[in-house]
Amino acid sequence: MSAVRVGVFGLLGSGNLGNDGSLEALLGYLRAEHPEAVVDALCGGPEAVSARYRIPATRLHWYRGEYRTASRAGAVAAKGLGKAVDVFRTAAWVRRHDVVIVPGMGVLEATLPLRPWGFPYSLFLLCASGRLFGTRVALVSVGAAAIGSRPTRTLVRWSARLAAYRSYRDAPSRDAMREMGVDTTRDGVYPDLAFALPLPEAAKAAPAGPPGTVCVGVMAFHGGDDDRARAEEIHRRYLDGVTGFVRALVDEGRPVRLLTGDRVDRPVVAAILDAVDSPLVTVAETASLADLMKETAAADTVVATRYHNLICALKAGTPTLALSYAAKSDALMARMGLGTYRHPAREVDTDRLIEQFRELEKDSARLRRTLAERTLAAARQLEDQFAELTAVLFPTNGPTQAHARQETP
Repeated sequence: MSAVRVGVFGLLGSGNLGNDGSLEALLGYLRAEHPEAVVDALCGGPEAVSARYRIPATRLHWYRGEYRTASRAGAVAAKGLGKAVDVFRTAAWVRRHDVVIVPGMGVLEATLPLRPWGFPYSLFLLCASGRLFGTRVALVSVGAAAIGSRPTRTLVRWSARLAAYRSYRDAPSRDAMREMGVDTTRDGVYPDLAFALPLPEAAKAAPAGPPGTVCVGVMAFHGGDDDRARAEEIHRRYLDGVTGFVRALVDEGRPVRLLTGDRVDRPVVAAILDAVDSPLVTVAETASLADLMKETAAADTVVATRYHNLICALKAGTPTLALSYAAKSDALMARMGLGTYRHPAREVDTDRLIEQFRELEKDSARLRRTLAERTLAAARQLEDQFAELTAVLFPTNGPTQAHARQETP
């Protein structure tokens, strides 16, 4: 039997730890269950992906300035040309594969600012090429949400319809796609792929930091795609609220460890350090979800915004309060038994946040037991997800079930 050619696709290697963690979990499954598979990537940061994960990788976009704002005529023309070239580049890449997998990530949502001609367009090209050439495209444990922009919603809806396989990381994601007109009857719901990652030994040992350490995960948060007119106002309120919370912890003598999940979060860290000038506030240098798990395992408590900061803290078994900016965070906290411990990222109220934080710490012992149970359950559910992927995408003989799951346009 010839080796299966597997492609992985997404904004991988671009500085987002959650996206890369999803890739790492998928590669762990492929290497364990399908070691014969020949794997490569079409992604945002091919150099980083090749260096870290030892797989060949190709740049997602022909135009290297894709994610810079094009204001001059030459840049606009180059970006437009790149969109045309990417049609053929994507099709040629897809055609070389038997299976293409989009591992996790919020590829069917616009909970953060997003233009239709950016990633939604790239995803549509992928799924349309898969349908055209008979390559099975799988959206695995992905996130989705209601989308206000009609062009973006149309691209996302058709991407999902053209995919051979879909599963979601929470029930609200599946509900959102159903409301967008996608038949989700046979689409499964499984935990985020990051729950399949092994817990690092250092995190298991939970090396003690200073007594009472609190990890605070921050984010360059400016609202969602529909909040562009109020983006700066939302960001300022978020930053002021989180800064006030950090200052209150320092005033009580609590060591604070600042966490990020994407390189774009660094200015937020710098702003907090400028505002709270104290040796009690330090910054964690994290390059992976494993690093985040180690940091959160060593803390007494975590307060975090980014989705995968939350996952790492919960997987490490540390009581966690979510600064929630989307339904995915709410669903995650509910799944893990901490649905009460949420605070709106758009309207951070420092006094209320401190109250919730104190309630969380009082309930710490019970929550640690709950998290141990829920994390084990999540890992078992992902074993089922991977078993289903094997059955659907890697059939030993006969026609694949995947094509039966595709919708007819």
